[in-house]
Amino acid sequence: MDPAVTDDGQVESRIVPIAVTGSIATDHLMRFPGRFAEQLLADQLDRISLSFLVDDLVIRRGGAAANICYGLGRLGLRPVLVGAVGEDFADYRSWLDRNGVDTNSVYVSEIAHTARFVCTTDDDLCQIASFYPGAMSDARLIELRPIADRLGSLDLVLISPNDPEAMLRHTDECRERSIPFAADPSQQLARMDGPQIRRLVDGAAWLLCNEYEKSLLESKTGWSDTQVLQRVGVRITTHGADGVAIEAVGQAPIRVPVVPARVTPDPTGVGDAFRAGFFAGRAWELSLERSAQLGCLLATLALETIGTQEYETVPAELVKRLSETYGADAAAQIAAHLSTA
Repeated sequence: MDPAVTDDGQVESRIVPIAVTGSIATDHLMRFPGRFAEQLLADQLDRISLSFLVDDLVIRRGGAAANICYGLGRLGLRPVLVGAVGEDFADYRSWLDRNGVDTNSVYVSEIAHTARFVCTTDDDLCQIASFYPGAMSDARLIELRPIADRLGSLDLVLISPNDPEAMLRHTDECRERSIPFAADPSQQLARMDGPQIRRLVDGAAWLLCNEYEKSLLESKTGWSDTQVLQRVGVRITTHGADGVAIEAVGQAPIRVPVVPARVTPDPTGVGDAFRAGFFAGRAWELSLERSAQLGCLLATLALETIGTQEYETVPAELVKRLSETYGADAAAQIAAHLSTA
């Protein structure tokens, strides 16, 4: 994401393609009016059998890659969505197209439905979820080279949760073709073993995890905190209400607080929104801190909204909330790019 120089010698920002690989799904979101913790008996967990009567059900567009692309598109970029879907994707595709997403590299399965995420959230914002992969399993058939050829180049490939074999294939191809990539294994850490995770992470320009996933990654790989950091360019760890930590070898850690939420109806998609804001900031060549601040703002917007692709990005409102949390200077630096989003 280096600056380009025009014919008259002026430096201008150069936005080059970002491909986001990962799941594309429909989300079936439910709300349980109580606390899961009160229904779980520690001495009975080996034979747990529970059914939760929920208050409501909403069906939304989702999937990690699609959520991230939605946020990037809303901010004025043109992200390239890379994933596999079923023939039931037509309406979803139109929605993404209208919100600035390039869907021309989405693979359509002839036999499987688009993946489904079924999630119940309790009053503590704890979640119990299941994910049916469906057509997502065909993502392992997708090659990145034709996508790069179509676009002329790829500045970054964000490898978000997906079919594990697809994640490994995309990571290997990025290394082979010297394409910078971001490792975002997230919930697939529970599915993959140590050697697979090491293969996903090693050489990543960016590594993104939440606090629990960071510990799980270290446990499964056998790598220490320091060893992980030595294998990636920048490590970003989200800490929920405690904000975000950014680390790189030889640099002082950066901590960015969250943007206070006005309401918290549903946390689904918060991490995806953060990634969209953060990588939009990096595409605009903002600093790590400013990029994380934009990411935190989008994360809060997602937290305040039911559905992972329902939040709005009105520039004036974004600037107002950035200023309230991070100050006028931060808001002004980010606003220079929001004005054209």
